[in-house]
Amino acid sequence: MVNLIWVAMAVIGIVFAMMNGTMNEVNEAIFKSAKEAVTISIGMISILVFWLGLMRIAEEAGLLSRIAAFFKPLVRRLFPEVPPNHPALGYIVSNMVANMFGLGSAATPMGIKAMEELKKLSRDQEEASRSMITFLAINTSSITLIPTTVISIRMTYGSASPGEIIGTTLVASTISTIGAVCIDRYYYWKRTRKGGKR
Repeated sequence: MVNLIWVAMAVIGIVFAMMNGTMNEVNEAIFKSAKEAVTISIGMISILVFWLGLMRIAEEAGLLSRIAAFFKPLVRRLFPEVPPNHPALGYIVSNMVANMFGLGSAATPMGIKAMEELKKLSRDQEEASRSMITFLAINTSSITLIPTTVISIRMTYGSASPGEIIGTTLVASTISTIGAVCIDRYYYWKRTRKGGKR
């Protein structure tokens, strides 16, 4: 469905440009955007490699396992349906830690594995479980300590102080995560209340 939306937007844009005689501007924008995309990608690769390397060092030093142990009680409260020491909890914690350091590309594989494990625990395979919905809400909002990707983009465009957004990002992502959890819990309570009345 998303692919169809993108194709429709591209076709509509090209047809509109042809009708208004602005095809030259469209071609110029396409090539300029392609060049900028390559520049941004190269700039981001260096930053992501650096942070992924630090994450690997932290993992080998046992720091990530300590962070995971610190967050495990919180994760257990957020996902009470998941049995203790289940692989899903490990993937969820790893995903949260990667997102905290702004490493979305590193968090994605762990998020997919977490969803796969949560789906195995789900009784109804056709409907998302409470844990799956909660994980999606937390993963989407995710508290970010260091917005690595945004910092790399700011560095690519020559920002005088690319790291100055760390504080505001932390506050905004914390508020969004709290909001996501509250909304998730509200709708879960509402759903269970309706189920109890039945």
